[in-house]
Amino acid sequence: MSQGKAHGDIPAEHDRDETEGGRRIPDLFEPMQLRDLKIRNRVWMPPMDTYSSVRQDGIPTNFHYQHYVSRALGGFGVVISEATAVNPEGRISPCDLGIWNDEQARAWQGIVTDIKSAGAQPFIQLNHSGRKGSSGCASVGYLNATVPTSEGGWQTLAPSPVAFGDMETPAELSKTEIATIVADFRSAAMRAVKAGFEGIEIHAAHGYLLSEFLDPLTNQRLDEYGGGLIGRMRALIQVTDAIRDVIPAGMPLLVRISATDWATGGWGLEETIKTAKVLKLHGVDLIDVSTGGIVPGVTIPAKPDYQVPFSYQIRSQVLIPTTAVGLITKAKQANRIVRKGRADAVEIGRASLRDPYWPLRAAYKLGMDKADIPYPEPYRRGAYGTKR
Repeated sequence: MSQGKAHGDIPAEHDRDETEGGRRIPDLFEPMQLRDLKIRNRVWMPPMDTYSSVRQDGIPTNFHYQHYVSRALGGFGVVISEATAVNPEGRISPCDLGIWNDEQARAWQGIVTDIKSAGAQPFIQLNHSGRKGSSGCASVGYLNATVPTSEGGWQTLAPSPVAFGDMETPAELSKTEIATIVADFRSAAMRAVKAGFEGIEIHAAHGYLLSEFLDPLTNQRLDEYGGGLIGRMRALIQVTDAIRDVIPAGMPLLVRISATDWATGGWGLEETIKTAKVLKLHGVDLIDVSTGGIVPGVTIPAKPDYQVPFSYQIRSQVLIPTTAVGLITKAKQANRIVRKGRADAVEIGRASLRDPYWPLRAAYKLGMDKADIPYPEPYRRGAYGTKR
């Protein structure tokens, strides 16, 4: 169970303009408190896989330094790492990052330090890929397919031996192997704390291992890890407890979850809400709301704000902070989501790949005073609206 200060009350919809020293502060740029952590705004960079550990050792490189620190300089409040594997078999591809050993954790330290120096909060997403592991990446090939062991691939693991599309069938995890993976999440969290990360997100979305345990289409077990919802959420709760037990009481713990898999007979919003209520009791401070990725070949009605209603339902029914993500690209759109109480923070994904300084431009478009926009001081003379 959680110890220490938990998340605060959930604010309702409001339309007032907040001010600081008489200046207008858009809702998107209000500070946000999670446990002991004060975050400068509600524009977050979500986890996005880059598949760029080209040495296949899970160690972040100079590319990752520039990728993450540039977004911190660009004004994001939180920068969440891409899915970072808790053990070698937990990688999505051979080119994924990891934090299953101390060398990897040390390589993260410089990135984390400079994210904080730029004013953002570094969070790490911990993941095990499950049946979607050992897939291809640009430098290896085998895109959307299983990488053979001769090319650096491995035997994938899952709750049940159900393949993802045309990929190789995973091996069913024994209870001993499940306990080992829970311990790997715990150890990874301890390394993340030592590396200086200020928040941890558990990846239980998009059809990776913990998501596979939750979903009845991928979990056909007959033991205590399968069957009804309580059994299917057991692995996620064990991981949550293991991490909450070893991180500081004031450190935020997040869970990313797919609110629906968009498939008949599969995971849906009702089960998500029930699971989020349990996660809250076990010390989770925020639900990062996404959808899909669990089963292939489904039609997802992707359009602007298409996942926001899921965030709102979880937020309002569980009374826990949420983030919204997915085709949120415009400043007024993002600000409206926060202002209307649909989410507590907005994640800007692919738009941030196009524009690392998206928050600075958004703040200007929302009429924020230049003095309040989170420019790095050397960049302030080139602020949006400057005439020369």
